[in-house]
Amino acid sequence: MVLKWFNRLILLVYALLIIVPLYFVFVSSFKTSSNFFTSPFSWPDPFTWDNIIGMFRNQPMWQYFGNSLVVTLGTVAIELLLSSMIAYAIVRWGGSVGKIVFALFVAGLIVPSQVSMLPIYSLTRILGWSDSLTGLIIVSAAMLMPVSVFMLTGFMRMLNAEILEAGSMDGASEWRLYTKIALPLAAPSLAATATFLLVMVWNDLLIPMLMLTSKSKLTLPLALMQFRGEYVTNYPMMLTGVMITAIPMIVLFLLLQRYFVAGLTAGSLKG
Repeated sequence: MVLKWFNRLILLVYALLIIVPLYFVFVSSFKTSSNFFTSPFSWPDPFTWDNIIGMFRNQPMWQYFGNSLVVTLGTVAIELLLSSMIAYAIVRWGGSVGKIVFALFVAGLIVPSQVSMLPIYSLTRILGWSDSLTGLIIVSAAMLMPVSVFMLTGFMRMLNAEILEAGSMDGASEWRLYTKIALPLAAPSLAATATFLLVMVWNDLLIPMLMLTSKSKLTLPLALMQFRGEYVTNYPMMLTGVMITAIPMIVLFLLLQRYFVAGLTAGSLKG
């Protein structure tokens, strides 16, 4: 009984850690600057839509939204295609070759992204990818490749090897085994990985800050930095941007949470 109530207490604290910041961002989006500083956690008084209207009237938010959408979908599409192929190859190779290739990708998880900032900046300038959404997609996909390969390799190892071997004995090529058997069976795992990657790319600030300079190519997280001045920061407007940026990911997770949980638990009943 004590353990049961302790677990409930932990869940309550965890829920508050999520709900309180969301509430703070929501109410702040409908406050004036004076109301924000005098009563930061109270209900807006007066309740105003000026921040949201000003966000779209004075800022090209739809353009920033479109940039984030293009970068996110492009990165995740490339990521899922390449990482699923690599994960499948690692599992099919097996033995020492598969272990070595897998270890090389896992080693990429050890290197902090901040360490690679200078080489990435220099390389993108040499290749002409700086201030380019295409270059940002390629670099983002490369940076996240170790994470997605690590996740999908674990999922691919849970596939029924007998089905793949039977298909191979019937004369199916590796490409056919990958597209017709491995991918359909790994669909829940791909959905879980896609959800994880969508959130990471959508909220990423470091790589866009490193590569993008033109205002017309800014992504949403990077565009929010415009509301931070040297001496004065428009916090209600900034938090309004945070709310607008967070809403698509919240809706996405609510729609895909069933697939996300199914992907994370894939193979748990095997055996």
